[in-house]
Formats: sequence, C-alpha cells, structure tokens
Amino acid sequence: MIIQVNHLSKHFEYYQKELGLRSSIRNLFSREKLTKAAVDDICFAIEEGEMVGFLGPNGAGKTTTLKMLAGILYPTSGAASVLGFTPWERKKAFKMQFAIVMGQKNQLWWDLPANESLYLNKCIYEIDTATYERTLAELTELLDVQNLLNVQVRRLSLGERMKMELIGALIHKPRLIFLDEPTIGLDIVSQKKFRQFFKYYNEQHHTTIILTSHYMEDIKDLCKRAIVINQGHIVFDGNLQAVNEVFSQSKIIKLQLAAPVDQSDLTPYGEVREFSAFTATIQVPRLKVKEYSKRILDQLPVSDFNIEDVPVEDGIARLYQQQEVTHVPA
Repeated sequence: MIIQVNHLSKHFEYYQKELGLRSSIRNLFSREKLTKAAVDDICFAIEEGEMVGFLGPNGAGKTTTLKMLAGILYPTSGAASVLGFTPWERKKAFKMQFAIVMGQKNQLWWDLPANESLYLNKCIYEIDTATYERTLAELTELLDVQNLLNVQVRRLSLGERMKMELIGALIHKPRLIFLDEPTIGLDIVSQKKFRQFFKYYNEQHHTTIILTSHYMEDIKDLCKRAIVINQGHIVFDGNLQAVNEVFSQSKIIKLQLAAPVDQSDLTPYGEVREFSAFTATIQVPRLKVKEYSKRILDQLPVSDFNIEDVPVEDGIARLYQQQEVTHVPA
C-alpha cells in the first residue's frame, strides 16, 4: 500500500466571542474554548497507481486530510504511512516523492516567467539537467505551452497558469500527487483537457493520484474508486459506479412522446423529474421498472423510450447525509 491511514484525527481549538465591547473585555479574562473535529478517526488504504476521488461537502475534512498526508498539518491522534514514511516527520526523502496542487494556491512566482520558477524547482529537487530538460519538454508538449515558458505568470490566463502549476508539481516525477480542486474556475474545454492529461499521465507513469473536486465530471471521468467524507467521518469507500446500487432504489425512465400529454398522466408511474409537452423524465422504483415500463408503453403515445440509472451525483448527495461508513469493493 502506498498510503495507509489508521484512526487519523485532527481537532482544532477556537474561542467563541459575542458581539460588542463588553464581550471583548470579558474575553480578556475568561474565554469559552470550543473544539472542532475536522477529521475524526478515519481509516483507509490506497494502492500504488490508483486514482481515487476524495469527496465531501464544504467543511467535511477533505483538505485537512490531504494536508496531514502531505505533512503540512500534524494530527491530533492516529497514524499514517505515505510512501513508507510518516508524513508529518517531513523527511527529505519523503518530500522528494510527492506533489500537491491546490486550485486556489500558487507555487510559481507571480512576477517571474514560468521557466524561472520551474528551474528553481529543478534545483530544489536536485534534478540533473538532462532529466529536467527531457521532462520539461514532455510536459510542455502534452499541455501545449511550449511558447509560454518565457511569459510572466501574472500575464497568463487562468487555464495557462494552471498548466504551468502542473508542470511545476510534476517536474520531479512524483510517485504520488494530491490534487485539491485543480479545475476550479476553468471553463468546460479546459476541464476536459486537464482530465485527458491526468488520465494519460497516470497510464504512462503509474502515478497514484488523490483528487478532490466539486465537479463530478472530474471524478467520474478519472476515478473508479471514491472515498466520501462528511463531518470528519468516512461514510463511503468503494466503487464509484456502485454508489447508486447501494443507496438508490430507483431507475430513471426518459420518454419521447408522439403526442402531448398532461403531467398528471405521468404521476401514477413515479416521480416526474422533468416534463414538457413531448418529453418527460420519471423516477420509478427499481423493483417496479418492468411493470411500469409495460404500462407506460401500453397507455402513453411513446415514440422513444430509455431506462437509465439515477445520476451518480444524486447518490453522492445522499452519501453526504450518511453518518456511518459503507464499503463497496472497487
């Protein structure tokens, strides 16, 4: 296992203060101390070469977990092994083997051309010149930014800056990559290109990737396995496509109609999710799909008919309400 996490927790202490001068003076002598369990007793393991989606609502503990695994934060309790090291010991051999990319944080110098920051990384990671030049040429070609290396970072577009950030993170060929919202703020085309790049990079280098993102297309396109965390607890760990098989008791029936019908004509078959005069989407109980399908075809003017699973996003939303862990083999 490249990552092994055992009963890891991180608690933050903070003080509560009421509004006003009187409360400020009172707090000088007596303050109410509160504790927030950002991560609470989590356990999981990740094998080398896996691409794992790490999901959860805002404030669930995703970034805190990644920071502990990267050695940025020291845990309150528990243990973790990453690449054979205890990450918060921050040994040099450990730091030379991983990278972390945060969509809202920059590692490149804002006022310098990207190539100068990249050369600085070459020196930091002690990369020999031939390997550096070969890796830089490969990455810039894959991301199509060969002609932007001499441009000041602040003059690049958001998408171009993120490509340079990726090159900076990958220049030392890490075995493990933490990606925290890497496509935040990017347009649809740029998001797709980033997904294609990571898929190719993982296939070529067998790099382990842990991805957090609120864009489900990122997760669905890249990750077979998902770990879902909510309120500091892991509530699901398993095959992403199995989410709805475990938590959803419904199927989606999409209809094209040859003649208009009223919405009231569709309600006997299930929950009407979308409706117009000639199209409809109905959510029906999984065990009733065969029976309701036959009745719909017999009783409604159907010109086209399709049965689908409930979108993964719906299953993930239900998981955000879970309080107990569910394991499904990846």
